[in-house]
Amino acid sequence: MPNEYARLKTKYEEGMDRMHPWQEYPRPSLVRESYINLNGEWDFCISEQAPTVYTDSILVPFCPECELSGYKKEINENTPLHYRRIFTLPENFKKDRVILHFGAVDTIAEVMVNGKAVGTHEGGYLPFSYDITDALVYGENELYVKVTDNLDVRYPYGKQTKKRGGMWYTPVSGIWQTVWLESVCENYIKKIKITTDMRSAKITVTGGNEKKRLTLDDDGEVIEFTGDTVTVVPKNIQLWSPEDPYLYYFTLECGEDKIESYFALREVGIGEFNGIKRLTLNGEPYLFNGLLDQGYFPDGLFLPATVKGYEDDILTAKRLGYNMLRKHIKVEPEIFYNLCDSLGIVVFQDMVNNSSYSFFFDTALPSAGLKSLPDKLRHRNKDSRRIFKQSMIKTIDHLYNFPSILYYTVFNEGWGQFCADEMYGVAKECDGTRIIDATSGWFVRKLSDVDSRHVYFKPIKIKKPPKRPIVISEFGGYSHRVTGHLFGKGNYGYSTYSDRAAFEDAFIRLYEGEVSPLIAKGVSALVYTQISDVEDETNGLLTYDRAVLKVSVDRTKATMQGLYNNFKEETKAK
Repeated sequence: MPNEYARLKTKYEEGMDRMHPWQEYPRPSLVRESYINLNGEWDFCISEQAPTVYTDSILVPFCPECELSGYKKEINENTPLHYRRIFTLPENFKKDRVILHFGAVDTIAEVMVNGKAVGTHEGGYLPFSYDITDALVYGENELYVKVTDNLDVRYPYGKQTKKRGGMWYTPVSGIWQTVWLESVCENYIKKIKITTDMRSAKITVTGGNEKKRLTLDDDGEVIEFTGDTVTVVPKNIQLWSPEDPYLYYFTLECGEDKIESYFALREVGIGEFNGIKRLTLNGEPYLFNGLLDQGYFPDGLFLPATVKGYEDDILTAKRLGYNMLRKHIKVEPEIFYNLCDSLGIVVFQDMVNNSSYSFFFDTALPSAGLKSLPDKLRHRNKDSRRIFKQSMIKTIDHLYNFPSILYYTVFNEGWGQFCADEMYGVAKECDGTRIIDATSGWFVRKLSDVDSRHVYFKPIKIKKPPKRPIVISEFGGYSHRVTGHLFGKGNYGYSTYSDRAAFEDAFIRLYEGEVSPLIAKGVSALVYTQISDVEDETNGLLTYDRAVLKVSVDRTKATMQGLYNNFKEETKAK
């Protein structure tokens, strides 16, 4: 009999190149030919002072807490992490400027090149970059990164905790996304912003020369324009949806610079159908039916061993009949969102919470029925509020161009919640094209696009006619432990089934008996908890190692199709 609690591996380890992990181009929203990937083996040390000699190594982009990093020693979360990488630029690589990019580093990164400080970044989930041209030398160059991660709750931290268990998971420190270089001309395109509807794409360019040339791959149309903005109206209008994820690829040339990107024509909104407000996609009522997705893997924690891990999660959700993933309190690498765009699945994206979590305020009180607690005086630390607001603005800006993202959650279950009405306004100002869920679960205030509810432990009920589209943004969470595919002895879920058949029957009964009747009462979106087990949380449809699917594909897909048919009947003109 296998060891029930042996280290969990995923099949993606087998396809992983340990010398050159994660070589895919990391920024699919803005692609250049110039590209050097710095992932691989780096010198590494955890010590109070910067080392003069490195005795250990680590496999970037994996965090030191995970097995794939190759770092086997104990990690003191309060001690700085030191990374070093020696690199040489290929001949003819350097144009005018060289830019160093980090996908994400948790939490505070201080970066030096050849002993020269090039920048400091705070926050563990978003990309950052530096122009390192003036610090480079001919031949070998030394890149040094010092990282401090004390799990300071002023910064976004999500489900990370020093003492994992239940719904709290192993912390992640240091570099956990791709590190890479590109070389650009002096006047290069720094950013593009793409706003679309069902007929056109407005593209705003930051940087570059005045004269620009855009070529649309779809029909070969060439648009020459002067200034920062151009509106593209394709001759072939094909709308994006999970059922038909059509993307328009284009090339943008500006002086010596040339980039590639894409957009999709689609529009999310709110409409009234038979007297009930519903979410819409491309002007039609649409049932967004999805799974909670926390983005954890047993061998890589915040990253799968290869990109195939992300792809398979998305395709598994689609095979089961789902059309949406709620990306829960985590921001993924751009590659994940690009896969959602191209494979066709909607993303409901959470902000990453900061500030302290209180079991009494954030769980006990709402469980007892107190779900409208005022929030102006909660989490009053000015620094924490400032950091959350900045992080939210930067997150929305970073993810703006990905068409699969249709919905943002600001606060989840009161964690770090403050002045939700004000933060709703900030989010809406950043992006008025998407749905904003200000308070997912409870502690509802005045402003939000949806009525967002979490229901565990009791039947889902809707008593009053809704004023807004209803989103059951978390429910289910049924647990079934699969021997040989368990992270440990802990078991966390909202109802436990030892038998697989009983688990599947209860899962199907939940949809057919409780959820389907609610569609007539205004439900527009559903998020079942969750796509996979995560450590001790064994309430996934997949085991944590992604080896076992706990439900039948055919039966589940038929159940989901029944929901869609019901929704169609309820929203058609009467």
